[in-house]
Amino acid sequence: MTRTTALLAGTALLALLGGTYALTMGRADATSCFTSTVAGADIGGPFTLVDGTEVTVTDADVITEPTLIYFGYSFCPDVCPIDNARNAQAVDLLAEDGYSATPVFVTVDPERDTPEVVGAYVQNFSDKMIGLSGSPEQVKAAADAYRVSYSRADADPDFYLVNHSVFTYLMMPETGFATFFRRDETPEQVAAQVACAIEAA
Repeated sequence: MTRTTALLAGTALLALLGGTYALTMGRADATSCFTSTVAGADIGGPFTLVDGTEVTVTDADVITEPTLIYFGYSFCPDVCPIDNARNAQAVDLLAEDGYSATPVFVTVDPERDTPEVVGAYVQNFSDKMIGLSGSPEQVKAAADAYRVSYSRADADPDFYLVNHSVFTYLMMPETGFATFFRRDETPEQVAAQVACAIEAA
């Protein structure tokens, strides 16, 4: 083997090894994007719900790009509006940097939050936000898939509150659950982690 041939073969081998490393290690490093991780978490799964236009949709219809999913209810006096606004702002920040993501709001109060109600509600936050409702059974199945707990707080027939989990879940269309965001994370922090996950995918 001549010296030139040996050099070319060595260069090709290094390129192959470098490409393999980038493919394997790049994906493995995706977890380093997040401030919160759940080892071995089984979060998310198939669901069938109804969107704001009264069209029945599945998780495959909704999670077509990186998606921020939040469970709450429209009558929520403080927590839900703040969290939904944060998620919408994060998506706007991502768009400014050339990334596309979808914010989703799923009600845990289908009795009051009809598809029409959630459709109008999400427009307060973002034209891109998807609002989802459904039958009590459909909502429970979706909440169970995401390990979301919720319960009616009092017996008032009209003005009752609902206790519920307050995490936002990042779902990726190909790989599913990526991480969750706590309430104290800012739009900038959420956007940075989602962008990192997109780059690492």
